[in-house]
Amino acid sequence: MIVSASVATELPAVGTPMFLVLGDGVNFRSRLVSVDGDTFTVAAPLETAGPATPTPGRELDVFWVPPSTRIVLATRLIAISDESPYRWTLTATDAPRQNNRREYVRGGGGAAVRLATDDHAIEGALLDISEGGLRCWIDEPVALAPGDALRAAVRLGTSGEVELSGTILTVREAPHGDPGRHVVLTFDTPESMAQMIRLYVMAWEINERRLHREAA
Repeated sequence: MIVSASVATELPAVGTPMFLVLGDGVNFRSRLVSVDGDTFTVAAPLETAGPATPTPGRELDVFWVPPSTRIVLATRLIAISDESPYRWTLTATDAPRQNNRREYVRGGGGAAVRLATDDHAIEGALLDISEGGLRCWIDEPVALAPGDALRAAVRLGTSGEVELSGTILTVREAPHGDPGRHVVLTFDTPESMAQMIRLYVMAWEINERRLHREAA
């Protein structure tokens, strides 16, 4: 474990997946890049380019997922790098805490997604999902914008299919010169549907840990 001097914060090993909470039920996958005294650096989420990028001084929670729990850390954004690869530098504002319910882990990916507006049906591919939102890839030139209502249906492995209605948070070009766009949809889920998503993400977490052990 790595210790940040400001609030005696124990951080996981460099390279560990981390999640940045930028809204109620909305988080973005990242990873720990480095630790330097009382600050640490994470990879900038791809979904927060341009106007969606927070500014230095913004306070946000960061969490990671060791076995059997989630560790949540309150932080302040100190700096954002101005060239690729983009990085965020953060400092802890409080001691870490365990929290197994409030923040939602995004996981999974690869399943077919059917999106629908009032005028169009859109085929896409799931990149990840949580109880509070999903991110997917589409390659159709349909006009979509933040704030638009959108419906989505996706099969979550053996958990079954879920149908979701929500609001678009961001739409951006796929990174690295790849074709298509990434769409982030946020939504509220009833408990029965949230449980299906949790089971799907839990299976993904278990598989991620197994792959990490095998690669070590």
